[in-house]
Amino acid sequence: MGKQAGGTRNVVRVLPWKTKDGKECLLQSDDAGGVLSRLADEMEAAQLGIGEKVLLHAHELLSNPRATEPEMRYLARQLTECLGDALRVAESRGDRLGVSGTEDDQDDGEDEGPTLPAEAFG
Repeated sequence: MGKQAGGTRNVVRVLPWKTKDGKECLLQSDDAGGVLSRLADEMEAAQLGIGEKVLLHAHELLSNPRATEPEMRYLARQLTECLGDALRVAESRGDRLGVSGTEDDQDDGEDEGPTLPAEAFG
């Protein structure tokens, strides 16, 4: 993210969608308010909104003792997709703010945190 001649900033942004083969899409621009940037902002907002709705549904389904295994599997897939979207949004926004928060960037020698045995998940 360097400066170009004339003082404008050239920014590389991770877009909130991927290519057909699953690769990241990047936008390199010196116009943070351009058409594609605004479209990406709208897509990020939509993805986060969907994540909120899926989370509400998850709370409802998890409190239902009659929830079936197929319903739970579907919920897990949806939550996984929403979490991936939210992490991509957070990474993109962090990059634009100059904040590094990926695990690769943080080598403090500490463990990843507590782990649970597979039996804890039923």
